[in-house]
Amino acid sequence: MNAPVDVSFFARAAKPITSYRKYWAHRFGTAKFLPTSREEMAALGWDSCDVIVVTGDAYVDHPSFGMAVIGRVLEAQGFRVGIIAQPDWQSAEPFKALGKPNLFWGVTAGNMDSMINRYTADRKIRSDDAYTPGDVGGARPDRAAIVYSQRCREAFNDVPIVLGGIEGSLRRIAHYDYWSDKVRRSIVVDSKCDLLLYGNAERAIVEIAHRLAAREPVQQITDVRGTAFVRRETPPGYFELDSTEVDQPGRVDAHLNPYLMVSEQAKAQGQSCAREDEANAVAADANARAGQGVSQSVQAEPQSVQAEPVEARAGASTGSARTVVAAQTAGAVRVTGSAALGATETAAQPIHFVANPAVRLKPPPREKTVIRLPSFEQVKADPILYAHANRVLHLETNPGNARALVQAHGEGATARDVWINPPPIPLTTAEMDFVFDLPYARSPHPRYADEQGSHDGATKIPAWEMIRFSVNIMRGCFGGCTFCSITEHEGRIIQSRSEDSIIREVEEIRDKVQGFTGTISDLGGPTANMYRLGCRSPEIEAACRKPSCVYPGICPNLHTDHAPLVKIYRRARALKGIRKILIGSGLRYDLAVKSPEYVKELVQHHVGGYLKIAPEHTEQGPLSKMMKPGIGSYDRFKRMFEQYSEEAGKKQYLIPYFIAAHPGTRDEDMMNLAVWLKKNGFRADQVQTFYPSPMATATAMYHSGRNPLTRVRREMRDAAEESVDIVRGEKRRRLHKAFLRYHDPNNWPMLREALKAMGRADLIGNGKHHLIPSFQPVTDGGYQSARRKNSTPVNAKATPARPGTPPKGRLLTQHTGLPPRDTGAGKPRPAFKSARKPR
Repeated sequence: MNAPVDVSFFARAAKPITSYRKYWAHRFGTAKFLPTSREEMAALGWDSCDVIVVTGDAYVDHPSFGMAVIGRVLEAQGFRVGIIAQPDWQSAEPFKALGKPNLFWGVTAGNMDSMINRYTADRKIRSDDAYTPGDVGGARPDRAAIVYSQRCREAFNDVPIVLGGIEGSLRRIAHYDYWSDKVRRSIVVDSKCDLLLYGNAERAIVEIAHRLAAREPVQQITDVRGTAFVRRETPPGYFELDSTEVDQPGRVDAHLNPYLMVSEQAKAQGQSCAREDEANAVAADANARAGQGVSQSVQAEPQSVQAEPVEARAGASTGSARTVVAAQTAGAVRVTGSAALGATETAAQPIHFVANPAVRLKPPPREKTVIRLPSFEQVKADPILYAHANRVLHLETNPGNARALVQAHGEGATARDVWINPPPIPLTTAEMDFVFDLPYARSPHPRYADEQGSHDGATKIPAWEMIRFSVNIMRGCFGGCTFCSITEHEGRIIQSRSEDSIIREVEEIRDKVQGFTGTISDLGGPTANMYRLGCRSPEIEAACRKPSCVYPGICPNLHTDHAPLVKIYRRARALKGIRKILIGSGLRYDLAVKSPEYVKELVQHHVGGYLKIAPEHTEQGPLSKMMKPGIGSYDRFKRMFEQYSEEAGKKQYLIPYFIAAHPGTRDEDMMNLAVWLKKNGFRADQVQTFYPSPMATATAMYHSGRNPLTRVRREMRDAAEESVDIVRGEKRRRLHKAFLRYHDPNNWPMLREALKAMGRADLIGNGKHHLIPSFQPVTDGGYQSARRKNSTPVNAKATPARPGTPPKGRLLTQHTGLPPRDTGAGKPRPAFKSARKPR
């Protein structure tokens, strides 16, 4: 399966997912939609399902939805797969709708973490759900993966449960739970699943399905990469590295007095000097052989002896050793003196080896090494150990060198270990093509259609609408942003599709998807411009442990050639029936500026009026905790963007995203950001507040107050680097959000008070150089966000502006007043509504 177009040279020592012999049920053929009811099963000729996937999302048969990808991949292996989407979790009866699965339950909370989907960053309940028909909230429970697993066990307790999805990936070890403000156990323990699959799980799920079909007990499937499970003890043959504490000193050797002779040093330690022992032994032996009263001189000619070091025990040095006692003379001994005594021979002396403390210990083989993290009880009670465990976890994410992890949960009779195997081997380009070329219907299941059989009315699923005419061209991200969960889930090895596979999907959208008007809304992925980017050296790529390839600067081993991406853009927009190709994914602008040809191609042909980028902040303090480039990179990209837009005769806008209340952000940093926003004419109508997602590095900062990007110590050596300023409490979080919305009169009283407290009252006034005015108009205290259902209610209803027309006096920048964007749907949208692309 190793295709020659693979950009990543990562060694794929894994069995290709297309090389398995198909299961016998493949004779039933391919279903237009995977069945969701007994009637649909009967229409396919099925009497049972081999695998039943339970998901918290509405069933959309599209490669951007996890349940569809896993279901179609298993179907291609010959298994009969059913879907139970958004079941009523109040009882186990809805989980029996398709009968008992023959092999296993596949459980996922959906494309989004159920808690993030349900609650805002301020822990307020959302009233909408983009993955539910009609955008209605409340269709899934909190901590859906745990609840669904419990109901599956209640429905058929003898069927193995395989848990997957991003909710499971982010909770595979003990993790800080923002919503309950405490550290929770691994989801493997709480859900009582048999196996947890983290990351992109196609390779793992195919192997597990075939092994279960071969009647292998699920308890014996413990060697699949990308899985986690519970076991009682470490199996034999593994070397366990203890990483349960910090600041533990290594071996301490006594300091020797440099003024003592070697023999005196030995006597001071209660030992004898090997050199003196050797000399005394030689002299005594010679004297015995030569006789008494004979004056003599003995000169020995030693024979060279090659010493082979013995095999060291585990943990001992297997490198160079120091020979303390050399082999003695084994050849002729020449004797001279007044009386010749003839030649004599001395007996060989034993060779002794002593470990050289100057030589570093050779580590055991990584594939047979497991790192023991601090236990759940330890990280729950000690935030410092939590930060340390998070750091170790992120250091062990490269599939080329990652070691297994183990974390104890419970004590005494209830003690058990959560064992986490190394990450899955990335898919090759040929395997990526196989996954994306499967026969997806590319639409929601017919059960969600309205009276006219359409999905565009009251039953519209917003998440599907957003990716309806988009194409995913790659996976993974090597940016390593500390607040983002992509690296923890998809990894930092870029997995790219072939050019032909991408073009085939564009043609399929053009020919088969209803409502297509000629515009592809996105040709991207987690990041728009990482297609076919990777390390220049396979050895370096497999050995690297850096969390980011682009921070603090772009790695010299990373090639940044955007030519393959430019080629795809040009080929796609040249297709018959394709009017425009837009780029909707977030752009990594520090990479883009390395390729002016790409920026020119992007700006002049693929921007639909505005382009999303994410500098996140302007100040170095918070940027260093985010692992984001400085604002200078944004300025360089902005100049290129404006230059190429002007050359094309287009009026286009950049939409920069910023985060409020991120760990490491001082009040002064937010004030400086607000000044920068006003200076550059930005008025942010949408404010993104830091959301501590489980297992993210920034979340570890938020919980512990320490920086896991550096070594975690109890006694800090550099408080400025190792400690983190945490924005806690509703009042301070509201202040940071208010700085981003400095233009909102409702925020002016709070900002005036804060500016005076910071000694920056000079920013209060009615001039252009002031941040906020000194007068206060009458306000209603409300805030109308783009997500109107989540806005604070306003007593007085504002008169809505005509679609596409900004209110008088409002700048045509950021998220408001911009020209309507053509997304490929039949009617243009009246206003911009930001949403994240489903992962």
